[in-house]
Amino acid sequence: MAVDTALADLTDGSGPAIHPLDPLTGPEIERAAAIVQGSDHTSTTLRFVMISLAEPPKPADLVFDSIPARKAFVVSYDNAQKMIFEGIVDLDLGMVESWTPVPGRFPSYLAEHMDGVEKVVREDPGWQEAMRKRGVTDFDLAMIDPWPAGYYGAQDHYDNSPLICRPLTFLRSAPGEHGYARPVEGLIVHFDLDAMTVLHIEDHGVVPLPPTAGNYSERFMFTPDNRPAFTQFRDDLKPIEITQPEGPSFTVDGWNVTWQKWSLRVGFNPREGLVLHQLAYTDRGVERPIMYRAALSEMVVPYGDTSPTHWNKNVFDMGEVGMGLMANPLTLGCDCLGEIFYFDGVVNDSLGNAVTIPNAVCMHEEDYGIAWKHTDFRTGEVEVRRSRRLVISFIATVGNYEYGFFWYLYTDGNIEYEIKLTGVLTTGAIPVGQKPRWGNLVAPGIYGPHHQHFFNVRMDMTVDGPDNSVYEVDSVPEPDPGLNPHSNAWITRDTLVASEAAGARDWKYETARYWKVVNPSKVNELGSPVGYKLMPRDVVPTMVQEGSAIYDRARFVQHNLWVTRYDPRELYASGDYPYQSPDVQGLPVYQADDAPLENTDVVLWYTVGAHHIVRPEDWPVMPCAYVGFMLKPVGFFDGNPALDLPPSASCSHCGHGACTCGHSATDRGLPMAGH
Repeated sequence: MAVDTALADLTDGSGPAIHPLDPLTGPEIERAAAIVQGSDHTSTTLRFVMISLAEPPKPADLVFDSIPARKAFVVSYDNAQKMIFEGIVDLDLGMVESWTPVPGRFPSYLAEHMDGVEKVVREDPGWQEAMRKRGVTDFDLAMIDPWPAGYYGAQDHYDNSPLICRPLTFLRSAPGEHGYARPVEGLIVHFDLDAMTVLHIEDHGVVPLPPTAGNYSERFMFTPDNRPAFTQFRDDLKPIEITQPEGPSFTVDGWNVTWQKWSLRVGFNPREGLVLHQLAYTDRGVERPIMYRAALSEMVVPYGDTSPTHWNKNVFDMGEVGMGLMANPLTLGCDCLGEIFYFDGVVNDSLGNAVTIPNAVCMHEEDYGIAWKHTDFRTGEVEVRRSRRLVISFIATVGNYEYGFFWYLYTDGNIEYEIKLTGVLTTGAIPVGQKPRWGNLVAPGIYGPHHQHFFNVRMDMTVDGPDNSVYEVDSVPEPDPGLNPHSNAWITRDTLVASEAAGARDWKYETARYWKVVNPSKVNELGSPVGYKLMPRDVVPTMVQEGSAIYDRARFVQHNLWVTRYDPRELYASGDYPYQSPDVQGLPVYQADDAPLENTDVVLWYTVGAHHIVRPEDWPVMPCAYVGFMLKPVGFFDGNPALDLPPSASCSHCGHGACTCGHSATDRGLPMAGH
């Protein structure tokens, strides 16, 4: 794949070059909104949900050699009509190219919902009365989290039904204290987001507020009533400094990044957050594509507690809220360490104004230990190289939880995706002395319900070109007894995923199953098709059961891998609009036409799960938990692609009796030994 050199001189008239895949700028977002507001499609009740780049069609040869029109994809919602509208706005021509109503669906949260719900609930007489029953009169201490509605039944989805949410209440003991330490159990607000009014209050009875604080901030952490109780910060933690005296090894040109032999384009939008485009590796002077587009496609957090306050918690944090909208401004020395490059994220508010999230995406290098090493015990000669990885990440706060999303590129051609889960548990209250059935205590009177997190990552694969095939690879004992006289032989068995009807696949522990994407038209020097393999990690079974409210809405959790044929309209594992919807959307629908998958443009959708059985150590703020997967070259290269890594400068000498710098073992008087 050649670099898009034809676009090198493109500009939007304001200075820097604009690539067809660059995210919308702030002025472009506001221009798109103004074009809609100046058209016949506007109304006084129209609000903007998300404004993002309308990505141009993927070129057949993966190279943009012409200049596509710059367009915005506008999702808006008119609460008077209770209708979503999808618009394509041509920014070059200043016109609405298309305007399509989407009946029967509900939008994700608008920016005003996140702030407005708490204020309205606090002023509601019914909610105030429920709080007084619990001995609470200072309503300013209440935190009201606007939980998405989920789906309770047919009453949530009917003609002209409102967009609703079901806020839950928590109570700070004093201003600034940890509110999630005092959940108001059994109190559920039903809220009309169209009218911004309380519909009704659901109160299942008073449960005492937990008696202890759960503070973790410096100003409260050492108070006597805090749990766990500490008296001071550790004083024996010595500084670690990450320095690169000559600067980082990557270069950045706009949104284009090159590092070592990798090249890619970074993207960002309100729904997915971080997006990677045109990921490629230069091998002996030839730039070879691997993925055209990769991003989180959906996530869901189903809870396993049947208590009234918890049973319907199953938020699609991306499709119902927007991961990019929740992105944090990242801080040097805290979120990221070393020589950092930041990308700002630009999103929109509901009136169409651009909102900049500074430092939304962090990029830096990390040392990653030994890349490869061998000691020739006969000669004592040692060769060792250190590994390094490029880290591209963003962190989103969705209510109580933080999610960090990390892409790692390695010097040996590996690609890793990792999610770091931290923040604060969703808590429930229970009378002191009792134990919960569907969760675990974390402090007196506080428990964390059993729950799971599932993340689906969409990867538009282009392994050495646009036409690929997917194989499932199992390791099995040699099936021919005559060839296995010692009962020790085993083989690998490749099964082609031939069409979408067979495209929902499950990992199998017994066969160490993985999947590989190959290019049948490109072979390595050994005559095998070049490829990349997807290596599962931390696979967990889903506890979502048929008959549950979430079963049909989150079908993507029912299989580890889904394979589809590329369709630019298919971006999200649970469909475009999962909010308040009871039906099957997304991947099962995408696969219904049973498109052929051999030697064509394939997309992998991989589901990563985190199985959270809560423990006291997760309280009051949760240490990072890690889940993810890896893509590894398998025959993509003719040998170790990291063979040309130079020796580290520090290997020119030895220290402390542990030499790994190439001096011989016999020079140091060490014995030579073998296995």
